[in-house]
Amino acid sequence: MRHFNGKICQGLQLIVCFLFAANAWSVESPQPVDKGERYENLSLFQKVLFFVEQNYVEEVKNKDLIYGAIKGMLESLDPHSNFLPPEIFKDMKIDTSGKFGGIGIEITLRDSILTVVSPIEDTPAYKAGIKPGDKILKINGESTKGLSLVEAVAKMRGKKGSDVLITVWRNSFEKPQDFKIMRDEIKIATVKTEALEPNYLYLKLTNFNERSMEDLKKNMDSFEKKNGKIKGLVLDLRNNPGGLLDQAVDVTSLFLDEGIIVSTMGRNKEKKEVRYAKKGFARKDFPVAVLVNSSSASASEIVAGALQDHKRAVIMGQPTFGKGSVQTVVELQADVGLKLTIARYYTPGGRSIQLKGIQPDIVLDEIDAKTLESARKKSDNIREKDLKSHLNLEGDKDYRPEEYIESQPGSLQDANSTQSKEQAPENSKKIKAKVKDDIKPFVAKEDYQVKEALNYIKSYLLFRGAEKLNKSEGMQSAKATSGAIQ
Repeated sequence: MRHFNGKICQGLQLIVCFLFAANAWSVESPQPVDKGERYENLSLFQKVLFFVEQNYVEEVKNKDLIYGAIKGMLESLDPHSNFLPPEIFKDMKIDTSGKFGGIGIEITLRDSILTVVSPIEDTPAYKAGIKPGDKILKINGESTKGLSLVEAVAKMRGKKGSDVLITVWRNSFEKPQDFKIMRDEIKIATVKTEALEPNYLYLKLTNFNERSMEDLKKNMDSFEKKNGKIKGLVLDLRNNPGGLLDQAVDVTSLFLDEGIIVSTMGRNKEKKEVRYAKKGFARKDFPVAVLVNSSSASASEIVAGALQDHKRAVIMGQPTFGKGSVQTVVELQADVGLKLTIARYYTPGGRSIQLKGIQPDIVLDEIDAKTLESARKKSDNIREKDLKSHLNLEGDKDYRPEEYIESQPGSLQDANSTQSKEQAPENSKKIKAKVKDDIKPFVAKEDYQVKEALNYIKSYLLFRGAEKLNKSEGMQSAKATSGAIQ
């Protein structure tokens, strides 16, 4: 994290491997507030504080009450605004180039439930089988209900080699499952590359750190030295949780050399910060297809939105995550901080990323056509549940994670489950075995969406070649006609 006078930084993305994306930002002067109303509210707060200190059943520290009040105030705003007490704030001061003991997932709050946005590839969480959309109900046996993101991060960080137990709910599970994951030193290979076909390059960017643009460029140069000039490129931003804003601009500048990349706007609409493409890096001599999904967030959305608005690339896949807000981290005291949402991101065309995310130009299913066809055939089989007016299980109802969170600590059984205790461990082993079986080494050539992206690029080149040929033949015909007239 970079610091400057005032020790204020702009954060983009909070992930459990603790890559905290930060960029310089300035805080505007607060707008005038009615003094009478402010003093009245502060007086109410003082009365409550005094009453609690004097009458609560157990003695409580004034500092704990104040910290709790500030924490509650910020959490009433949005999921990304947080109070940062000493044990958490020190983590925010760690530079993104560092190495950390963690499990390697990005998390968010959805409907007040701690939810996995994306496991980072080749990290302990990824290898354990954690998937996007998983609900984290407990950490080391303690309920996650009421935890802020930064508190959850702090609980999952730890010394390399130590274990953390997370209890997860997934839609395909019959009941919550425990995942015991050994923390490791998180080292992320930012760029992964593969030759799809001669002259066609696949590049996967796993996150945006201070080397992203440089690593992408090196991989492109290395590919051309071995395989010749690039004819088409597939840039994979799926499951990329984001990172540094500066790198989002730099990566986009590899394909654009002019125009707006992203704008940020806070409460004061007249004050807008605009980031432009950097000149001297852009490769505009080949088509680009960008793959995104629901776990492509923040900086990934900035890149996809800019390339889409400038019509430099076709965006393919699924709608993105939709995190379009800017956070500032302020050092209030030597060991206490505040993270506050202060602005929104906008694409070059003026679209807000928040909630809506980036809508792909071409929507692609996340499973291949053969799997879809197999699922369709299986769904044609008639079962009891398909019959009209079938009987439900006694007391049967849809499972809701929040109900589990509010249940007795340590209970992993659905309150209405008829499964025996003897069956539960065996079924749990089967589920975990299936989860690990689903994790196979990624091969870009075999990926359905990558193949569709490559087909699009080749089709584009084919039609563009035909268009140029038609124009050339038309010009030659015109010249021949002109010569006859003369």
